Amino acid sequence: MERWLALELVSTIRHDGDGGVADDLATTHGTTRWVRAQADHLTGVAAGEITVDEDLRTEIIELRRAVRALFARAVSPAPPSSADARRLMPADQALAHLNAVAAREEVVPQLAWPGQGAPEVRLVSPEGDPGNRLMAALARAAIEFLSGPQREQLRACTAPRCVRYFVKSHGRQEWCKPSCGNRARAARHYRRRRLAGHDDLGAS
Repeated sequence: MERWLALELVSTIRHDGDGGVADDLATTHGTTRWVRAQADHLTGVAAGEITVDEDLRTEIIELRRAVRALFARAVSPAPPSSADARRLMPADQALAHLNAVAAREEVVPQLAWPGQGAPEVRLVSPEGDPGNRLMAALARAAIEFLSGPQREQLRACTAPRCVRYFVKSHGRQEWCKPSCGNRARAARHYRRRRLAGHDDLGAS
């Protein structure tokens, strides 16, 4: 299953299983763990060596807020994630913030072509601050996602209590994962039974 770094970032806000919302970036320890888990997606960033302090955690959260606002714009006119509905950053502010963060690292594409392998592009940068490299890489990932074909398939999951965005992988997909589909169907069934009960009472 394909994974996108931008989607991984916005998915650090998720349903906690008890009717509330969990935030994987709520602490510096949790944020460090999340960054290191993304090492395969963070090309050119020594993610395994990064220890997140409070300033860097705050910057990542603000970038996530901007990306979630742009995700909400991408799924419009459908409603955004319920986690964003009341506190969305204005889209123009989110766009400016994303571009400013991406500009914190100047990169030059270089073509590498191993003798027996396929050519690949590497980004070469003189930037020495690992925090700046991380932030710029996260911002570039969001720019690539939002400018790519997967944006057209981006959806906000409408299952009860879910706050995730997901990329629709087939025509009839309505939810981010099967458990959300089960929960949504159960909620619909419950609503239908309640409405039927009201109709029976009104007829008596």
